Amino acid sequence: MGERVKHVVGHLDWSFADTPPAPTATASGLVRQRFIGWPEGAVHTDLSAIVLHPGGWLAPHVHSYEEALYILEGEMLFLIGERVFRVTSGDYTLMPTGMRHGLANTGSVPARFISLNSPQKQDPGSDRTDTYFEAPQEVAAWEAIAERPAFGDPTLRYVGHYEGTGPQLEALAVRDPARGRAPAGADTAILAYSGISVKMLVDRTFGADHTTMFTVDYEIGGSAQQHDHPFEEAYLFLAGEVEGEMDGQTYTFRPGDWAFAPVGSVHGFYNTGSERVRWLETQAPQPPARNSYRWVASWEKYAERLKAR
Repeated sequence: MGERVKHVVGHLDWSFADTPPAPTATASGLVRQRFIGWPEGAVHTDLSAIVLHPGGWLAPHVHSYEEALYILEGEMLFLIGERVFRVTSGDYTLMPTGMRHGLANTGSVPARFISLNSPQKQDPGSDRTDTYFEAPQEVAAWEAIAERPAFGDPTLRYVGHYEGTGPQLEALAVRDPARGRAPAGADTAILAYSGISVKMLVDRTFGADHTTMFTVDYEIGGSAQQHDHPFEEAYLFLAGEVEGEMDGQTYTFRPGDWAFAPVGSVHGFYNTGSERVRWLETQAPQPPARNSYRWVASWEKYAERLKAR
């Protein structure tokens, strides 16, 4: 048997989108670059950086796969079903398999965002079709009905907003009265442990079937010890500087860097610096209900106890 593909690391250079491409029948001003997919050894993960230039649009269409977006910069119109939302930096969206959607940039600056697809998007030239376009629509008609999402509305679907968690002492503090406080539960609250704050964005609760997407914030001294998973993970580093160890190799990750950990890749992260760290993380397929983490140290100690007997 050949050697199993291990982790891959790289840096996202947005200059690929400096020049808008020529318009097509289905899109204008949109530039996409995949940075994690089958060439990197991924089986379930397809992660791309996309820029939609001012005046650009993507005609209404549906996929035979699931797609989630996280908007890093700029503003655009997001068609989902028959509704149009005005989304901006810190917003995230989900397009379940078969859900009609489209995009348009009516602003004056490019919109930059990350796209997660699973199952993986077919490459151009493939003999299979996985994206089905309608005729382009008048963007002015979208803008006329566009609305900012009413976050907290229990009828809102597939759109959310989150820019990251502040320091844990502030994020976990409770200042308003116990009665009358805005409701919070597993779908809105952060998970905090070992100096790490995790906020789930796209997951089963949000309506996804194949993927998860979430933000991770590390306090100074925060760490996740060496472990692996029965699913693929990808990381796009957004702020700060963090030490990562992947399959025995040590890296220093900074904003714009990315990493991919396939199934069984042993990894851990350690904030040994002097500032907080933030990244965007994805998982595909979705983690199982139990045993999502396999901690190396715990199993090594178990083996030592067995040997001592």
